[in-house]
Amino acid sequence: MPALYPPSDYDTHGNLKTPFLFWCTLLLQARTWFVLVLAAASRQQGDAILGVFYPDRDNFWFGLLPGVPAALAFMISGRRHLYPRVWAALRWVLIAAQLVLLTWQLLLLWQGEELTEVTLFLLLADLFALWWLVTSRRLRDYFTINRE
Repeated sequence: MPALYPPSDYDTHGNLKTPFLFWCTLLLQARTWFVLVLAAASRQQGDAILGVFYPDRDNFWFGLLPGVPAALAFMISGRRHLYPRVWAALRWVLIAAQLVLLTWQLLLLWQGEELTEVTLFLLLADLFALWWLVTSRRLRDYFTINRE
């Protein structure tokens, strides 16, 4: 890969360092997992916390699914050079998961869910994350393993 970025943007192995927005996108995709960990950490109020964020439990269980690719990306990002094919495909899996999240939110709104400030923020954040995952040249380069 030609040097498109400053030398400080590369790690000791010659691979691009992780873009900050990548971590933000993973957290956005894994938000249901974050709520699950938060509920599990506060044992007595765990059920109440889940009830606040997910009054419909079916939405909670379905919300865990798009977070699986994000959790996988969290786990293997530090060792991406060991799994180059998985790593290269993971970008497209993350894009698909983001599409699922966005479609799910739009479907819930179409079925009559109330449009609150939080819902609007998540919808806009999901739109931005999808746009960034698809168009970011740096992210595309980040998912390309340097084999030199």
